[in-house]
Amino acid sequence: MAFARAKTKLMDEPSLYEYAVGALGRRMRSVAEMRRLLRNRVEIDTELGKALVDLVVVRLKDAGYLNDTKYAAAFSSYRRDNEKFGRRRVETDLKTRGVHGDVIDKTIGEVFDDVNEEKQAREYMRRKRLKKPADQKQTARIFRALMRAGFGSKTIFDILKKWDVDEEVITALEGEEPLEA
Repeated sequence: MAFARAKTKLMDEPSLYEYAVGALGRRMRSVAEMRRLLRNRVEIDTELGKALVDLVVVRLKDAGYLNDTKYAAAFSSYRRDNEKFGRRRVETDLKTRGVHGDVIDKTIGEVFDDVNEEKQAREYMRRKRLKKPADQKQTARIFRALMRAGFGSKTIFDILKKWDVDEEVITALEGEEPLEA
């Protein structure tokens, strides 16, 4: 039986800073993620709590422990190289982690410029053990898996056409394509 740890509220800057450094030691975080994490450790309703969070974040930035640009570059490279995700998936994941849009655009551009999207999609399918579809249901499953992984519909349709998937199936999937922002 697991016991819930009591969250003690930290009301002094040195202990909050020590907690933040420990959290960064476990894994890299964006500024927004760090703010969320620290808000749970202080009385955020008070001006003192808000000031403590801001002070610790500024101190972490000054020490070089917290940098959204480095975080976005490391995160994007990891997701591209190890998990074989596409550009759109990595972009969405960075947005949910609170990284600023300008930083995302610049980083995604640098990380994914030299990537062949079709090759990346094929590596993703190999990693997920996705094989050539035998019927319409399997084709739709592969199509949706590749869309969730962040690959463009043009790349997905190119792969399906090279597999000699029936044109009617591809036409049916085109209607399923999400709107591009």
